[in-house]
Amino acid sequence: MNAELQALKERRSVRKYKADMVPQELIDQVIEAGLYAASGHGEQDSIIVAVTNKEVRDKLSQMNRAIMGTKSDTFYGAPVVLIVLAPKSNKNAIYDASLIMGNLMQAAHAVGLGSCWINRAKEEFASEEGKQLLKEWGIEGEYEGVGHCILGYTDGTVPQAAPRKVNRVFYVK
Repeated sequence: MNAELQALKERRSVRKYKADMVPQELIDQVIEAGLYAASGHGEQDSIIVAVTNKEVRDKLSQMNRAIMGTKSDTFYGAPVVLIVLAPKSNKNAIYDASLIMGNLMQAAHAVGLGSCWINRAKEEFASEEGKQLLKEWGIEGEYEGVGHCILGYTDGTVPQAAPRKVNRVFYVK
């Protein structure tokens, strides 16, 4: 089987990470792949915020936990959080940003990292606290949180894919 197709089938979401920080070179490779995602009309206006600062990462986790209503770390111990934000002014932005998320996760797999899409970025960055963070980070404009792509070294084995459900494809000839 083609290596790219095999990688698409093998990538799984990881929910247990080692505390070891990921080298900047690998983070940059993953981000670059995200930036090459397709975008409607070639707009390329969704952005990525790369968080490697533990204090900021922990604050984001706390905000995410509060929204979810849990006490456990919603980032599963991953040391890196890539936040994908979409401009509210672009009607295709959520779709474009979702493609970025897919590329980030596939790229992480390609360089030997675990990843997982974590929700609730929309609620985080709609809050006053989230808006203040964006301001502190120098991000101007109206953005909507689309997702957090957490990255790190997998602690344990990568889960195997569950069998695919049937009757999900319809051919019209």
